[in-house]
Amino acid sequence: MTQEKTLKAFAKLGREMMSLATEENLRENEMLNPWFTREFSVFALESLSKMLHKKKLYEWAARYPHKKSGSRPKTIAVITAGNIPLVGFHDFMCVLVSGNNFLGKISHKDNYLFSKISELLIKIDPGFSEKITFTDEKPGTFDAIIATGSDNSANYFEYYFKKYPHIIRKNRNSVAVLTGDETEEDLKYLAKDVFLYFGKGCRNVSKIYLPEKYDFKQFEKPFSEYKHLMDHNKYINNFDYYKSIYLLNREEYYDAGNILLKKSSDLSSPISVLYYENYGDICNLADTFISIKDRLQCVISNSGKIPGAIGFGKAQQPEIDDYADGVDTMKFLSERI
Repeated sequence: MTQEKTLKAFAKLGREMMSLATEENLRENEMLNPWFTREFSVFALESLSKMLHKKKLYEWAARYPHKKSGSRPKTIAVITAGNIPLVGFHDFMCVLVSGNNFLGKISHKDNYLFSKISELLIKIDPGFSEKITFTDEKPGTFDAIIATGSDNSANYFEYYFKKYPHIIRKNRNSVAVLTGDETEEDLKYLAKDVFLYFGKGCRNVSKIYLPEKYDFKQFEKPFSEYKHLMDHNKYINNFDYYKSIYLLNREEYYDAGNILLKKSSDLSSPISVLYYENYGDICNLADTFISIKDRLQCVISNSGKIPGAIGFGKAQQPEIDDYADGVDTMKFLSERI
């Protein structure tokens, strides 16, 4: 299949993506994984639809060499996480746009909408039926692998797949840096970065860095836009659990109504908890982030003093060339395979 045909099909997939947001699909997706609410599944589909804008897609693909006509496509195994809806789509797209065949072991927590997208792509161009395979078992015969999981599973992947060209992704977290000069609108966008997908994504903000004596009450109104998450059984169970633990242990925290702010030097906060740490000189944070760069997915700030930071509200709307862990997947597929 030529790259032109592949890109044309993905551009059309982007235009038709929202046709998958039917009541039946959204209901079934939530039944299979209660964390995948209708609201968040629709947001995931909308984000992918925007990513597949024709101009963006073609400009992105033009940066990389495509397989020569007649060359044998390689089979790329992809093992996905299941933390947020359609989290493995970007790898799926990269494998196919690079001219290779996709062998996917999709997390059982996230395989419903993924299969629907695959069916739609095959409907757009039946040639993809020979290029897309799913498996419930360990991938068998393949030429390279992309695997995403926890730190523990990543160690296993590193050992088990060491003889293959590979990209192995571990746990990462995202953080935000506030100066105290943010507007209420800024904090509403920060709320998106914190609460989308219940905070389960590696691009969700799990920790914020604040100046000394920051007034936590500033969070209550903008964060209340996600007050409805407290109606979700699994979320409120986490909220009540951690609140009771902090009370029993007499640990300080701030109850913002739908999330608990807890001072911690750790990066990865549990569901319903947002860690924070105070800083003195914001310029010193840049050095801190360099020292933990292998544990960070992205940094959110409007301060202008944090190199590489993105704006509030953009964490869960990555561009087509925002590669997980900063590893260029298309370069890997184009040059190493």
